[in-house]
Amino acid sequence: MTSAGPAPHPALKGALHRERIHHDRCRTALAAMIDGAQEQVVVGEDVSASGADAEVLGYQLRSQAKEMRELPEGPLFFGKLDFDHGDHAGQAYHLGRLRITEHPAAPPLVVDWRAPVSRAFYQAGARDPQGVAVRRRFGWAPGSKGESADLTGLEDEHLRDGGPPQVSDIVTREIERPRVGPMRDIAATIQPEQDDLVRGGLAVSVCVQGAPGTGKTAVGLHRAAYLLYTHPQRMRRGGLLVLGPNRTFLSYIAQVLPALGETGVRQSTLQDEIARHRVTATDAHPTAVLKHDPRMAEVLRRALYARVSTAQVNSLEIKDGSYQWRVGAGELARIVGDVREEEPPYSTGRERVRSRVVRSVQLQAERRAGPQSGAWVQRVSRSRVLGAFLDGVWPKARPEEVVTELLSDREELAAAADGLLDSEEQKNLLWAKPPRSWKSARWSAADLVLLDEVAGLVQHPEGYGHLVVDEAQDLSPMECRAIARRARFGSITVLGDLAQGTTPWAARSWHTVLRHLGKPDAAVVPLTIGFRVPQAVVQLANRLLAQLDVAVPEGRSLRGDGELRLRPTSLDALPGAVVDAVRESLAHEGSVGVVAADADVERVRQALDAAGIVAAGPDELGARVSVVPAGLVKGLEYDHVVAVEPAAIAEAEERGLHRLYVVLTRAVSRLVVVHGRPLPF
Repeated sequence: MTSAGPAPHPALKGALHRERIHHDRCRTALAAMIDGAQEQVVVGEDVSASGADAEVLGYQLRSQAKEMRELPEGPLFFGKLDFDHGDHAGQAYHLGRLRITEHPAAPPLVVDWRAPVSRAFYQAGARDPQGVAVRRRFGWAPGSKGESADLTGLEDEHLRDGGPPQVSDIVTREIERPRVGPMRDIAATIQPEQDDLVRGGLAVSVCVQGAPGTGKTAVGLHRAAYLLYTHPQRMRRGGLLVLGPNRTFLSYIAQVLPALGETGVRQSTLQDEIARHRVTATDAHPTAVLKHDPRMAEVLRRALYARVSTAQVNSLEIKDGSYQWRVGAGELARIVGDVREEEPPYSTGRERVRSRVVRSVQLQAERRAGPQSGAWVQRVSRSRVLGAFLDGVWPKARPEEVVTELLSDREELAAAADGLLDSEEQKNLLWAKPPRSWKSARWSAADLVLLDEVAGLVQHPEGYGHLVVDEAQDLSPMECRAIARRARFGSITVLGDLAQGTTPWAARSWHTVLRHLGKPDAAVVPLTIGFRVPQAVVQLANRLLAQLDVAVPEGRSLRGDGELRLRPTSLDALPGAVVDAVRESLAHEGSVGVVAADADVERVRQALDAAGIVAAGPDELGARVSVVPAGLVKGLEYDHVVAVEPAAIAEAEERGLHRLYVVLTRAVSRLVVVHGRPLPF
């Protein structure tokens, strides 16, 4: 294996020179590809046979050109494979984040990392070379914009030589590179067990139980990129949605997919997806927990379908010119009852009743006068008499009306919750001051989950071809149901860590989560080997893991560097100790995250301000020092973390020990724990 640093040997200098020349050639070819994509937009729109064809083709070509123009600057390849056996014997391929070629029919200068041939880069080894003679990795200067001079080194691994697997200095340096700014892609450093998950089939739903630092978020995003590449038409039709826990997290991961050549992917939070109204109310803790309880799904279903009634059904008479058709009360009740038992979406059920009543009238008309025209059927279907009948037996339903009436009317709630919720739970659900109508209602975050449940009962959403759901351990059963409706005909990649569950309804079993997501047969795959968190930090977190009441395997780390310091102090001296810890961290390269209990954040910020240390908030990516509430640190990472008063973090909420576990595992290089009280672990 050659060195990734300066190459003194003439042969290595020659190899670097040749690779830099190849990179220049790739840059020229990529520029031509971008120009060609823009030119195709003009030509394609001009030669289309019709306006509709021009619109479709033009959209596709413009999208392709836009994606090419928006590619982030950076090195165009990170690896190379030389084959001496198998289907690719005698061939050599450079691997990068997208395919680059000088002509569509010419051999590629760079092969996309997602192409089948690229899999050997991640999976081949001495025991199973997969036809590869030499695997080469390239070392680039940190922050390179893709200048060929930034190619500073290379490593060659000769897989035919036998012997134990070699540790790549280039991979190690890339993993340990300081974390400043948004999350980076890991296309150059994907490990074999990660690659297996990334390349899972489109129809396969999978749950990744990932210990801290194992790259589960990166795996999910790279799987999204892989599916977009492998199934472009199906993904374009069905769409792909990435769900994160909050907008801070989404900002952090926002550049990963564009760096992999995939732009335009919807990245959102579940709260944004179900936000029919602004949140202007706050529930008491027992009420919020109850609204997220899976029993509420049946309560809402009963409340909605209680609107369907045949108690006052009379015969129906529909005028048709000088003639009058009649449908008896018994037949009408039977039609409504049959549709009710079928339980289609509520709005579909209403239209199904309409069509069956119209069909009954049509059969009478055909027996009397022969086949009727489509216009006749439409006229009968839109008759006022039939509309009034439907409003009486199967009235239209707005989710806001259903939820407002349920939470405002004691008797209606009692009927819907009979046998499901006890009297105290029903009392907790009822609004203290019911609004005059749904239009004046003030909605809480948990109410939006209820509204989405009813909306899904009224009419099924279209859904997505694939969903990536991160931090899934924090989802409630009702939130899982909201996601399941959007994945009704698609697959899901579920990412999370049960040990990091911090919501009151956080899961203790993935099988429960998967059942509520509608994917009970999805495999649960553990990732336990970490590449981000140093071993000393993982061992500290594992001491806390035993107290968390979740059955997950302990994490392990391949990082033997790192640093852990436990720094006791007095309560009075705590602010000064935090300032000292931050100053020590600033003596090293990389980002510094100061994490404290939410209630203590302002006090910490004031201490840093008084010391002349400029600190940003968690949303300001790229800042050298950030002060982060413990409640927002999930999913983020910093080179150096100063954890302030773990006891306060643990006591701040019901699952505070889980929150502390999250805080302790955000450090990439150094963790300093500053405390004036006894440690909870």
